[in-house]
Amino acid sequence: MDKASLVKAFNIKEKIDNTKYFKDYEIFENKDLLSNLRDKIIENLSKKVFQKEENISEYINKAIDSATLGCTLSNLERGHLYNLIDNEINGFGPLTEVLEDPSISKIMVNGADDIYIEVDGIISKDESISFIDNNHILRVMEKLLNTVSKSIDERDPIIDIRLTDGSRLNAIIPPVSATGPVMTIHKFVKNLNTIDDMIRIGSCTPYMARFLEACVVAKLNILVVGNTGSGKTTLLNILGNFIKEEERIVTIEDIKEIELNTNNVISLETVNSHHEKLNIKDLLNASLRMAPERIIIGELNSSETFDVLQVMNSGQIGFLVTIHSNNINDALKKLKTMVLLTGIDIKEEIIDDYINNAIDIVVNIEKMSDGKKKITSISELTLNNKKLEINEIFAFREKRLLNSTEIDGEYILYDQVPKIYDKMLKSGIEPLNDMFSHKSKENKIKKKK
Repeated sequence: MDKASLVKAFNIKEKIDNTKYFKDYEIFENKDLLSNLRDKIIENLSKKVFQKEENISEYINKAIDSATLGCTLSNLERGHLYNLIDNEINGFGPLTEVLEDPSISKIMVNGADDIYIEVDGIISKDESISFIDNNHILRVMEKLLNTVSKSIDERDPIIDIRLTDGSRLNAIIPPVSATGPVMTIHKFVKNLNTIDDMIRIGSCTPYMARFLEACVVAKLNILVVGNTGSGKTTLLNILGNFIKEEERIVTIEDIKEIELNTNNVISLETVNSHHEKLNIKDLLNASLRMAPERIIIGELNSSETFDVLQVMNSGQIGFLVTIHSNNINDALKKLKTMVLLTGIDIKEEIIDDYINNAIDIVVNIEKMSDGKKKITSISELTLNNKKLEINEIFAFREKRLLNSTEIDGEYILYDQVPKIYDKMLKSGIEPLNDMFSHKSKENKIKKKK
């Protein structure tokens, strides 16, 4: 007997769930009243000097009782008002919980009720939090900026800074932003600190990890390629931590994001200049006077490219550098374009030769369609008939989607000893015979066509 007939036979009345789901922004519909209550309560509480042992929650409830005399609030509205006040006093307004949630890697505030978060590489709208209005967004924005003694106003309506926890805050206000104040927070990822973490989540294989470590130890010049949110900086940090403790490192960035587990590090930032803003080229020239054994550059993006390539060609310093691009081919084109935009009269084939001599290894990292980040290529560069070519050593090849979301694929170690391997051996690294003796069982091996 099926369910329908049983229900009919025993005259069972099915329970219907009439519970209405409210988005956070919908709970307190009268925004003017909410804003007025908030201002009155915050003003009253600001006059109170709290002691550590005092129950702040009790004072908030008393302040709400006093401010709402004559107002009829539902339980939902009162709860919403309490959370609003509690988060403003003890945190950063509606963003308090998402800032503390380690599973959330990115927060995007587009408007009072238009907030998005990124979890495991997937971006979705968060209906559980909201602001009262644009002024509320500005107040929270200013509170975040105050933690690093920064400010934003109409004369300087764009700011891009690093917060005290290492997260990066980008904020834009009118008149530049036509939709009102907006902000994006790239949270500092604390759960991905080593190459073992990358192996664990499937971003690379143990062979790839060992090869990259050998490349860093051998002081090869490494270019990391990736687009927005692909994990370039995270990978740069991991590679940087392969550098020997005794080596002197200089890091060069627009905003400090590189965090290395070593002491002999000098960190330079372009945004720290109180005079005319310095650029990467200025800091590169300054760094060369600091006796560096390693230079790590957050991102190549302008006229400094040719100068960086020149220093790379000197062969005395091991460089780790990133470039924003969709793939290695596009990255090489971008490098050549940036060199040409300097106005230097130089032939393209000479630029190719410069790049080939300067860069030993190119690592491409991607954010896949399922949100996961993978190293999809480790390659060396070669010249063929004076043309720059990419010779892959490792690769990830996508095959299909599993369960309509997760990507299935395979990592490949090509059956060819890279030309750069001799240079690595001469630097004194331990031989990688299990990779390049053509007996590897870890990865599927393919012949070069």
